[in-house]
Amino acid sequence: MNMDYAVAFGLALVSTLVFGKIGIPLLQRLKAQQSIREDGPQAHLAKAGTPTMGGLFMMLALVVAVCIVPPYSVTLWMLLFLTLGHGALGFSDDFIKAVKHRNLGLTAKQKLLGQAVLAIIFCYISIAYAALPTTLWIPLVDITVDLGYAYYVLAFIIILGTTNAVNLTDGLDGLATGISAIAGAAFAVVGLLVGSLSVTFFGIIVSAVCLGFLYFNANPAKVFMGDTGSLALGGAFAGMAIATKTELLLIVIGFVFVVEALSVILQVVSFKTRGVRIFRMSPIHHHFELGGWSERKVVYVFWAVSLVMALLGIALLGMK
Repeated sequence: MNMDYAVAFGLALVSTLVFGKIGIPLLQRLKAQQSIREDGPQAHLAKAGTPTMGGLFMMLALVVAVCIVPPYSVTLWMLLFLTLGHGALGFSDDFIKAVKHRNLGLTAKQKLLGQAVLAIIFCYISIAYAALPTTLWIPLVDITVDLGYAYYVLAFIIILGTTNAVNLTDGLDGLATGISAIAGAAFAVVGLLVGSLSVTFFGIIVSAVCLGFLYFNANPAKVFMGDTGSLALGGAFAGMAIATKTELLLIVIGFVFVVEALSVILQVVSFKTRGVRIFRMSPIHHHFELGGWSERKVVYVFWAVSLVMALLGIALLGMK
């Protein structure tokens, strides 16, 4: 089985590299370019023209690895469904904005409806056919609460929150990609601890795909993942947390994602209610940039924090 893990990791990694080498020139020909915030850090203006939608390479590699290596199960297919479903939502948004050059992309209502449908299908099939309980485990106090039908609401909130948090984190070269590689590896270990072989394989593959994409996405980035990649990765992490019944551990393992999302919420609420900005700019990675940190320093520090919190999340589960 250890060899199967290595094969899954290697296949996902190599597939991403191959698809990236082939796909980046195609995206350049399509002029699928990332739009840069004019009010953002001035150094980012040099990124104008960098192709986006690189999440397509990641999703193709994910499909190849999942279909060839792991043992098939309802859980595995539902994880793939939730990931690719969000990838398709992100691709639609990216395509409208980057290729059709219409700035609005999908409306908030369209995205919300798509995510709601994906969450309902994922939860229903996982509960009905993969025996997923409607319970919530609370770390530290080690209490499990049965939420019944309310679990669907919780699952939707988890999926919606995670996908948007990863999306907000994807603002610096390699930032979201590196953190996602760490989170994927962490959930692979979580899968081992709770006895979910499907989650272990899926986590390994997600981590490998992110490491492969990092080759192209590290500073200076040759391509961005776009919403295609960030929404898909958010769906993957939410799905793995739900499948392993470690929903609240997602807050710990995905700590940087949570902080990034909270920084935006706090900034908006503070400005609208008090007319005061808490941060120089949100998401919070821009706050540190405008404070004098180099882009690479922000990325490396955030990676380090993510690694420490992922290890803490695994330790908390080990205490169960």
